[in-house]
Amino acid sequence: MAGNLNYMEIAADDAERAQEFWSSLLGWEFSAQPGELPYAMAQAGDLGVGLYKGEESGLWPYFYVDDLDAHAEDVEKLGGKIRDRGPVAGIGWFARCEDTEGNRFGLFQTDEAAA
Repeated sequence: MAGNLNYMEIAADDAERAQEFWSSLLGWEFSAQPGELPYAMAQAGDLGVGLYKGEESGLWPYFYVDDLDAHAEDVEKLGGKIRDRGPVAGIGWFARCEDTEGNRFGLFQTDEAAA
């Protein structure tokens, strides 16, 4: 449903240390995912959590939208920024954004045809 939180990513300077922290704190069990950069995933109830080594540490909440292009345009009209965007093959499309205060968040549109 549009506006619902659907996923969260954790960018960390030390991904192994971060996995240990979150696993010990909340009992999350991470599993390595195939791909270009090391990426691990866990389930937190109905919420998926991804963890990776990133240049900027922090949390990225992702919210469902019905029309990624329209919402990305709205982000910019409202004074926010689109940092990057692209496909998640076979799952959908994402855009990483910042609000007017520099808070990071993502938008996600489900689309199994995403390349």
